[in-house]
Amino acid sequence: MSLNPPIVNLKDVRSRELGLEITELFSLITAATYDLLVKIREFDQAGLWEGEGLCSCAHWLNWQCGIGMNAGREKVRVANALGELPKISEAFRMGEISFSKVRAITRVATPESQDYLLMIARHGTAHHVESLVRGYRRSVKLSEPESAEQQFNERSFDYHWNDDGSLVFKGRLPAEVGAMLMKAIESSIDHAEKDITAVTSESPRHCERSEAISQRRADAIAEIAESYLASGPASSSSADRYQVMVHVTADTSEESAHIENGPHVTAVTSKRICCDTSISKMIEDEKGEPLSIGRKTRVIPPAMRRALKARDKQCRFPGCTHTHFIDGHHIKHWSEGGETSLRNLVQLCRHHHRLVHEGGFRCSKNEEGRVEFRNKNGELIELNGNSTPRYRGNVIAELQNQLEDRHIHALSCVSQWDGERMDLDMAVSGLWHLHESRDDLPVI
Repeated sequence: MSLNPPIVNLKDVRSRELGLEITELFSLITAATYDLLVKIREFDQAGLWEGEGLCSCAHWLNWQCGIGMNAGREKVRVANALGELPKISEAFRMGEISFSKVRAITRVATPESQDYLLMIARHGTAHHVESLVRGYRRSVKLSEPESAEQQFNERSFDYHWNDDGSLVFKGRLPAEVGAMLMKAIESSIDHAEKDITAVTSESPRHCERSEAISQRRADAIAEIAESYLASGPASSSSADRYQVMVHVTADTSEESAHIENGPHVTAVTSKRICCDTSISKMIEDEKGEPLSIGRKTRVIPPAMRRALKARDKQCRFPGCTHTHFIDGHHIKHWSEGGETSLRNLVQLCRHHHRLVHEGGFRCSKNEEGRVEFRNKNGELIELNGNSTPRYRGNVIAELQNQLEDRHIHALSCVSQWDGERMDLDMAVSGLWHLHESRDDLPVI
């Protein structure tokens, strides 16, 4: 009787092998991330990023490491929090809990609650940990008597332009302000409904709107914005409002001069007007956008500011990503003979504008016409970070030795969850019990 050899499913074998390789590599990456955060904590706490004039350590990470600003801020926050949490830090160092879990529990962890949170992290998934932290933070906020004041302090309105050109926004308003906004939206919707009813009154069926309520609310917001812009305060100063501008081109023909937003005037008339008035030299492009207004004023006119914003997009200081609270800076200062022109202007955020004027940093143009920045020591700050990167093999070798000493294996970071449902209320109550004796409840 011959025995048939067992059939080996090569796909199952490869699945197990590749799965172990993935989990082992992830454990190594987790442990290496711990080493990265240790260095980031030292770099941040010693203020070693300040030498290049950046706003924060997160800005430095964004500039030199290509890490997004939000991710950079989180890494700096977690790195500093781990310094006060030795047990969580050690588990992270050994590759036992992932960065996702560490990021979540460091938002609420205290030295007293480390063991409890580590137990949850080891036995649960990242989803379990994040649910616990979110539930605990919510319960803390709801228990605070200053909830109304906190609503006011946390008010916000954020937006971004989507790839298709549409505007996406989200906001957080105190209860009474939110109610007022919704009343305005409902009023606008009701007004639109009345207009449609008046037009199609002969057939009640035609009064029904096919758009979803969310679309009608979007239309209402547009109407509210239009109404405000139509009746809101003027944006220009009184001096600009009552100034008559006569544009005269280099062409001396009879039809070359015209009043701003008005008719053409003859050359003789323009000469008479200029006889007893101030003259501002302005060079415009073919679209009428000003390129230079010479030396009459240092104030940047609105049209030139729009052109400057369109050209620079954001703060031009290396490593800075600020797009709001931006100033126009004269590269050659106005008091030193610099013109108010696009070629002599650059956008800087308030922080870097102050550094250039008062902090010892310099902004200039090189022989090629490129804008350059130098630090307090006169050293050139490269636009793309360190221009002479060096491979530091000692850092790699040191990390390899440390990872070998930790005996990290394929199952180091795998959770012990066996599929049971998490009792979130009980988990939050357990964390409350550990923190109830503390006055400084962590609600980061």
